[in-house]
Amino acid sequence: MTRIITNVKSFLLENRTTKQTLFKNTSWIVLSTAVGRVLGTIWVIYITRILGAVEYGKLAFALAFVSLFVSFLDLGLSTIVTREFSRDREREKEFPAIFTLKILLGLGTAVLIFIASFFVTDNPEIQRIIWILAFFTFISQFPETFYAFFWAREKMEYASLANIFQVLLITGCGFLVIFRFPSVKNISYSYLFASLIALIPLLILFHFKFFPLKISFQVNIWKKFLKMSWPLALTSIFGVIYGYIDSTIMGFLGQITQIGWYNAALKIASFLASPASIIALSFFPVLGKFSKKSKEEFQKVWNRQTEIMIFLAFPAVVGGFVLAPKIINFIYGSDYNPSILAFQILIFMAGINFLNRSFSQVLIVADQQRKIFLVTVSGALINIVLNLILIPKYSLYGAAAAAVITHFLMFFLYFIFTAKFTLIRPLNLEIFLISLKAILAAGVMYFIISWPQIYYLNVFLSVLIGGTVYIITFFVLKSLLNYSFNRLIIKKNP
Repeated sequence: MTRIITNVKSFLLENRTTKQTLFKNTSWIVLSTAVGRVLGTIWVIYITRILGAVEYGKLAFALAFVSLFVSFLDLGLSTIVTREFSRDREREKEFPAIFTLKILLGLGTAVLIFIASFFVTDNPEIQRIIWILAFFTFISQFPETFYAFFWAREKMEYASLANIFQVLLITGCGFLVIFRFPSVKNISYSYLFASLIALIPLLILFHFKFFPLKISFQVNIWKKFLKMSWPLALTSIFGVIYGYIDSTIMGFLGQITQIGWYNAALKIASFLASPASIIALSFFPVLGKFSKKSKEEFQKVWNRQTEIMIFLAFPAVVGGFVLAPKIINFIYGSDYNPSILAFQILIFMAGINFLNRSFSQVLIVADQQRKIFLVTVSGALINIVLNLILIPKYSLYGAAAAAVITHFLMFFLYFIFTAKFTLIRPLNLEIFLISLKAILAAGVMYFIISWPQIYYLNVFLSVLIGGTVYIITFFVLKSLLNYSFNRLIIKKNP
């Protein structure tokens, strides 16, 4: 028994082989993301029901506005730190300078948000909420600096455990406040307090176990990293613009209740798309290793990642679209019925996001950050124009449509840049076959869960049946296609 425990501990905490390390890191990221998403979903369900669409709309508007500035907290440094430190461990001595730069960026961003809050709303209550959430965002995002270090060493377990601890504290404090002192302002204070408490043990752990923390004003290192990260920084800035400008515009137009409905739908769509982040984070260090070693292995690893993305994207889109009325009513209640159509539109954005992750990530690995910047800028500009046109006419439904159109156009650009500027061949037989199997399996799933006998079951049973049908159909098609190809090869080479 002791030996089994030791082996399990070794498997989950040590890096032994490439496959084992990939599985270990994926497991930790899955656990962290699952805890965050599940608790986050439960939290959203409670606050939307207790606060109502109007009060929840205020919180969602304040968070959306603050999130417009979140990119200034990092400027793409975390991704570059992971990439550079994973390539050369000697560069870890530059970490204190990065640590100092992140502190300065955080304080500067908080001041910027404070000033900008006077221009976006004249509601004093919402302004104060924005100020509180500005500091919460700075503190809650600061651990990304350490996570980048952990990811470079392929020690995702530390990042995952720290993230889980933070999520548990924020959610726990949130529930305590919502049940005893329910108000948007008190919830904002609970966010700030919990994130601060969660940061302290992470600082202590990192300082004594990994790297001594100290302030280091080394402008030459700042310039060097910012020179590498500026395309990602601008990409992130424009990315959050198209990610949060819709809620900001609705809030500016006074559509506070509509923001509540829209964000309720968006939360579920984002939850369904969350596996894309897990997969991308798991494959990123491995792609980085093989990008400089073997073109064949690089293509093979990218194919595996993209196949998983495709496999998960189709059932999420089909199931979400068909079961949208049941999902919204089960989670939020009938008061959020206007969220149903918004969710049915946004679910297509979630599906496209799976594929966008594969293409954007390989461009980073191939040192093509500027191409990602071009894609994101194009997406942000298109999204702003679409939102300004559609939101005044169609409110939350216009915002949802703008998001889907933007993601589709970005996918088109990602595909072109990947084919032209990387070693990856995005169109190949493996990707074609898994796409074909996923489409056919999702089609069968659509007809099954649309049957009245299945559709009117409990929402969990409908999801379970739909998922089971999809998986069985997919692997049956896989066996049939493999058999057909083997027969064809035998005929050609008797």
